[in-house]
Amino acid sequence: MIISYLVPVVLVVMLIAASIRILPEYKRGVVFFLGRYQTVKGPGLVIVIPAIQKMEVVDLRVITMDVPEQDVISQDNVTVKVNAVLYFRVVDPERAIIQVENFTQATSQLAQTTLRSVLGKHDLDEMLSERDKLNDDIQEIIDTQTEAWGIKVANVEIKHVDLDESMIRAIARQAEAERERRAKVIHAEGELQASKKLVEAANVMQENSAALQLRYLQTMSDMSNKNASTIVFPLPMDIMEAFRDMKAKHVSPVQNVDKPDQ
Repeated sequence: MIISYLVPVVLVVMLIAASIRILPEYKRGVVFFLGRYQTVKGPGLVIVIPAIQKMEVVDLRVITMDVPEQDVISQDNVTVKVNAVLYFRVVDPERAIIQVENFTQATSQLAQTTLRSVLGKHDLDEMLSERDKLNDDIQEIIDTQTEAWGIKVANVEIKHVDLDESMIRAIARQAEAERERRAKVIHAEGELQASKKLVEAANVMQENSAALQLRYLQTMSDMSNKNASTIVFPLPMDIMEAFRDMKAKHVSPVQNVDKPDQ
């Protein structure tokens, strides 16, 4: 008699034990009743009747996915290898289980194709200098297509753009030429500004002869500070003015000589 009562009790206890599920805060269970969708349960204690109900557990935390390295041909026909990282999470467990067979694999494949198609529409310079804009474009495209799967793409980051050695050398030569061009432009602008200042200084010295004398003495002082074997005899500016006046007085005027009539 005891055994006849004990067997049903054991079966009931085993059934209850098999039906009890505990889901943490970051997980949800999509429950199917006889193959049909019933509800989403969790977190906490969940009862699932074996053989009648089935539960698919979905993690709601942000998933970090490494997008494999992709061969991309840019718009200017440069072949590069690009890899990226994708951050996404499930916001609707029902659609993530029902609408797509494996949402993780589907999102990975979509990220790879989107990465190749988006980067293929841009030049190499844009890939290297406008990563933030490219990241936003890729994230927007993937998020739009995965919305039907109940998945939210939080961010996409291009990690590395790998170039071959010949292209690296070409970029280095281009950067060097650009630096030389900027140096020449800066030098030319400096010469232009210096010439304007020299013209202003010449106009000031022309108005006051004492300024020219002071500049002459300053030049002599600068030359004397240098360790050179050149001997310089300063000549007063007044003497030069006297010689100039004497030359002006002794210059005979130009006389016009008429040619004889023939």
